[in-house]
Amino acid sequence: MKVMSTWSLKPGATREAVHRFLAGEAAPREGVTLHGRWHSVDISVGFSLYETNNSAALYEGAARWAEFLDIRTYLVVEDAEAGAAMARVFK
Repeated sequence: MKVMSTWSLKPGATREAVHRFLAGEAAPREGVTLHGRWHSVDISVGFSLYETNNSAALYEGAARWAEFLDIRTYLVVEDAEAGAAMARVFK
């Protein structure tokens, strides 16, 4: 399954979060593939696209950052998958 996570820095967490990121601590856990990560230019929010069938590994990755980031995670589907589902439901 594909998962989009959005994150925002908690107040006062910027410096420590940046240090951890630069130290390589933002690598996904085993069993989770990172397809891309994007950062807003004002450093206030970011987006990560993952693929995994291991929700526990995704949870562990989020838990490692929970002290510094507010994280929201969404299961997502691509347009072709969404279109096919809409065609079946709304035919």
